[in-house]
Amino acid sequence: MDEKIENQLEPILEEETEEGPETVRGSGTLYIVATPIGNSRDMSPRGKQILEEADMIAAEDTRRSMVLLGKLGVRNRLVSNHKFNEYGKARFFINEMKQGKSVAVITDAGTPCISDPGNELIRAAVEEGIRVVGVPGCCAAVNALAISGFDLSSFQFLGFFPRENAERRRLLEQIRRADTKTFALYESPKRVMDLVDFFIREQAGVRLCLCNDMTKLHEMSFRGTPAQVKEQLLLKGNYEKGEYALALELEEDYRFRKTEHLVSPEAMLVDAMVRGLSPKEAVAAVLEDENNSYSKNELKAASLRLKKLFGDRA
Repeated sequence: MDEKIENQLEPILEEETEEGPETVRGSGTLYIVATPIGNSRDMSPRGKQILEEADMIAAEDTRRSMVLLGKLGVRNRLVSNHKFNEYGKARFFINEMKQGKSVAVITDAGTPCISDPGNELIRAAVEEGIRVVGVPGCCAAVNALAISGFDLSSFQFLGFFPRENAERRRLLEQIRRADTKTFALYESPKRVMDLVDFFIREQAGVRLCLCNDMTKLHEMSFRGTPAQVKEQLLLKGNYEKGEYALALELEEDYRFRKTEHLVSPEAMLVDAMVRGLSPKEAVAAVLEDENNSYSKNELKAASLRLKKLFGDRA
């Protein structure tokens, strides 16, 4: 190791005791532990120690977690904490921690709560005054952003993209109106080509960095416009396997500005009302219109302005 770097690390390393970064048994603490997204060697020594010493591990999928823990040589009590039992199990874990026990939360891969179970338990622990400690490590969304080459001065995480085209169009419009131009999201391998085709059909002015099986032996990244990424996926062949994380950057001239409204909200409401809709129904109808770029509050304000102008006729 470079001597200069080693000297810089010394003050940090001195903070750890001979027993390791911390002792967790009996601490009554909730630990949010990041796990590898593919390569088990990415597990941090501190994360491994906490998994070994915690009184129990709350796992999204105990079967998958047993595989990881086996590779790490960790033997500990696993308790299921998946999205279907999250609300009921939170109270169980809270009661255990109130008795002085420590709980380590893990997900199938990556950082818990990033589109995975865990939020309900953390919220409950905070409300009960229980100490919550994050143990950082891998996160697929952050990793995809880091290798994308996109502008990361600000970005937004979108979770999983919607399945229905109407919802996808709505989200795409929201993306175009956002204050940032860089986004991260997840997608199922079974729907990844459908998502790319959606961007192509919508003529979306975006550049993609689509990451497959990050940190694994056959890790691949597909980069370019949606059409270019589709060509690369087809060349790969068996693209319906593995995990996908996507970084997306909007082209500057594709971003939607509020000053670019072509039609006033009043005009859109009047157009809906001449078809026999009430003002309230007109607001709902315009919100559903894929060409609409106004928010619900903006349309409600426009409806009130029409009522002041035309009285009961509006």
